[in-house]
Amino acid sequence: VYTLRDAGHQRLLELMEQGHKPPFPLENAVIYYVGPSPAAGGRAIGSAGPTTSSRMDPYTPFLIQRGLRGMIGKGCRDLQVIQAMKEYGAVYFAATGGAGALLSKSIVKAELLAWEELGTEALRRLTVRDMPLTVIIDSQGRNLYEDGPRDWRRQHGYPND
Repeated sequence: VYTLRDAGHQRLLELMEQGHKPPFPLENAVIYYVGPSPAAGGRAIGSAGPTTSSRMDPYTPFLIQRGLRGMIGKGCRDLQVIQAMKEYGAVYFAATGGAGALLSKSIVKAELLAWEELGTEALRRLTVRDMPLTVIIDSQGRNLYEDGPRDWRRQHGYPND
């Protein structure tokens, strides 16, 4: 799993648009939208809560078309991202906002790969184990944020709006 936020996405796209290879393999990659705090107490990483994913939407279809297959964040995605996910077979996972300390317990190793000058937004490779995530949008475009409330209303006799 690789970490990227706004500045990292911008840097990555600039590199690729100039014809350079990305500093990590995009093919089948998973990106966690996170800006972790510094590690403390012998931990691999500090608090590692998700960033709002929609901030990365302008960059995401480009990356999916080039091999990105998974994203971890929080919140909704726009239609262009969902269409690219369906076309290329990508999945969007949600991590619980406000649970950065809990999520960091699933990160067993964090390696700085590039752009150290970006601080918390530097590119890192994470090794994770048993990270508590939920598939929100699958590779067929099924969206739990839409389907869940609709299905609940139907099961409980409420009209669909």
